[in-house]
Amino acid sequence: MSDDLMRAALAYHAEPTPGKISVELTKPAQTQLDLSLAYSPGVAEPCRAIAADVDNSYVYTGKGNLVAVISNGTAVLGLGNLGAPACKPVMEGKALLFKRFAGINSIDIEVSTEDAGEFIDTVARIADTFGGINLEDIRAPECFEIERALSERCNIPVFHDDQHGTAIVTAAGMINALEIQGKRLEDVIITCLGAGAAAIACMRLLVSLGARRENIFMLDRRGVIYAGREGVNAYKQEFANRTDKRSLSDAIAGADVFVGLSGADLLSAEMLLSMAPKPVVFACSNPDPEIKPELARKTRSDLVIATGRSDYPNQVNNVLGFPFIFRGALDVRASTINEEMKIAAVHALCALAKEPVPDAVLQACGEKELSFGPEYIIPKPMDDRLLHSLAPAVARAAVESGVARLPLPVKYAAA
Repeated sequence: MSDDLMRAALAYHAEPTPGKISVELTKPAQTQLDLSLAYSPGVAEPCRAIAADVDNSYVYTGKGNLVAVISNGTAVLGLGNLGAPACKPVMEGKALLFKRFAGINSIDIEVSTEDAGEFIDTVARIADTFGGINLEDIRAPECFEIERALSERCNIPVFHDDQHGTAIVTAAGMINALEIQGKRLEDVIITCLGAGAAAIACMRLLVSLGARRENIFMLDRRGVIYAGREGVNAYKQEFANRTDKRSLSDAIAGADVFVGLSGADLLSAEMLLSMAPKPVVFACSNPDPEIKPELARKTRSDLVIATGRSDYPNQVNNVLGFPFIFRGALDVRASTINEEMKIAAVHALCALAKEPVPDAVLQACGEKELSFGPEYIIPKPMDDRLLHSLAPAVARAAVESGVARLPLPVKYAAA
């Protein structure tokens, strides 16, 4: 960042009130009667009702519209293990996005432990406070164990956004990019540079959508993950192919798709030239992508490229997913966010990108025109239609897959 932007970022977080979220009252508290209803003696009645039937907590408290954003700070953005206190600005930022885009109340919780078991026990013991839990910025491979264990122990949705939010938005953009390039997901060869939580989740979801596991070549810092390679954990082993490819240069040659969730400037122009005709490149390392879009376009005029940055077309941004996924899950009181709900979100994103873009979105993005094509494969985060497209699709998938505890709301029936 420039010095000016760094100073502006610090001022934004510090002034006029430190932090990005606050608590607001939903009931009057002006009179003696108000206080007697809000606290003693009136509060005893909802307490008794909840003791008699725990589901009444959704009726008499804010639980049903409250999500906890929880982290231990072991994988903060692209900054690494900064610890629990230093990740609080990011968690507050997620809480801000929940409220801004989906009207969901959210509170951040930072857990000061790097031990997966301690983290799981801490979160499980407080989970009943919330309607959902968004896990964030937890390093791999612990994040897989943490999400699995909490999903089993909690009866509310537990969603690790670094995994599934990234995967959902990536998959939607990928399907649309491949359509533009005249290719099918089930046919393409995919090179994935990165083998962390986001990369593994992205490849898993692409397989659920039709990609062939044998056509996916995943690389970590030691190169291609191949069958028989020593020192490969169980999560990476899922994508260990029988191949003689060992380096990125080997894996990228002839590939239709490159997905980068790794680091800056790791995909060279020479490597890009070796890809198949009409390639799709998702260079999603932030803040600096695996290849700069200017270089990529200069090298290949036939490509579709996406990044994680807002100053280039086709931003792969998790805010396109998680607020609306939780909105849909909360509105039918889903017990989990399952594969069917994730796939429904993917298809809703794909479809919205093909709709005419309203003037309000163009103005918010500073664009004169946007239409489905190589430089517009996924919707913009400022598109209000995301809420009305994704949330109903997710809610409907929850109902149809049997994880909803409420019927589809009337407001979603015609969506």
